[in-house]
Amino acid sequence: MRWRGERESENVEDRRAEGGGGFSFPGGGIGFPSSGGGRGGGIGLVGFLILLGLALFFGVDPRTILTGGAPTGNDTNFPDIHLPQSRPGTPAQPDPAQPGQQVQRPQTTQEDDLKQFVSVVLGDTEDVWTDVFKGYGQRYEDPKLVLYSGGIRSACGTGGAAMGPFYCPNDEKVYIDLSFYQELKNRFHVSGDFAEAYVIAHEVGHHVQKLLGIADQVEAARQGASEKKANALQVRMELQADCFAGVWANHAQQSKNIIEPGDIDEAIAAASAIGDDRIQKQTQGYVQPDSFTHGSSEQRVRWFRGGYDSGKIEDCDTFNASQL
Repeated sequence: MRWRGERESENVEDRRAEGGGGFSFPGGGIGFPSSGGGRGGGIGLVGFLILLGLALFFGVDPRTILTGGAPTGNDTNFPDIHLPQSRPGTPAQPDPAQPGQQVQRPQTTQEDDLKQFVSVVLGDTEDVWTDVFKGYGQRYEDPKLVLYSGGIRSACGTGGAAMGPFYCPNDEKVYIDLSFYQELKNRFHVSGDFAEAYVIAHEVGHHVQKLLGIADQVEAARQGASEKKANALQVRMELQADCFAGVWANHAQQSKNIIEPGDIDEAIAAASAIGDDRIQKQTQGYVQPDSFTHGSSEQRVRWFRGGYDSGKIEDCDTFNASQL
């Protein structure tokens, strides 16, 4: 992946000197269960497609949702959601990003290099999604990315390195312990800078869902659903984040020519390695599809590849897909 010399994001907070306490699950992660709450805006066409897909998924007449029907308490009805409407035209430019508070600590050369890499990838996602959102007449709001070591307090709770990277919708921040990349190599046998970039792009994909209003809609639907349906909804959320990571890769290649031979294979290897079926086989020796929260290896690869091939967010509509 070509990244050296590119712009570094100012939205990186280095909090590795803080340490952390006990662990409780905080938000959307790369390979572990997640949730998407909080507030968000909406894009008319995409929001409508997602809303329609959720209605069909739950077996509800879409007209009931569009007119604001109230839930009845069983897991086949959709909560009361008022779909935000898009406003055509060129959006206002985002306010200049304010750099996060930096915590000074001794750094190794390898750590410095990895921090620079993460900052460049985040900056690239900012450039790509700003342009994509402009195409929908909307403004993209940059997330923050927090580097931590061991454990961290977020607006979604206390997170830990054992979870892997995660996105917290309550504070709109991506959290990552850089040691995860070593685990990716040691435990999942995946290496390469583009595989590492895919991890960040997936978490930023959850931020895109927040801004589109998808995260709020799905979280509302999960509240009244059975565990099986809640898991199924979460799988669609995660696969869409994989697809959005593919959309980022497509646009980044077009605008900056960042992809080198073998890069896409690295991302595919990472997506495959953290599929629910593969992780369950490793940890418990058998697969339970009803307990999936992120999707199988094959599904994760296919949705990432679909986003990369098309570069269109409409092609990431996992909620209307008859087959994942």
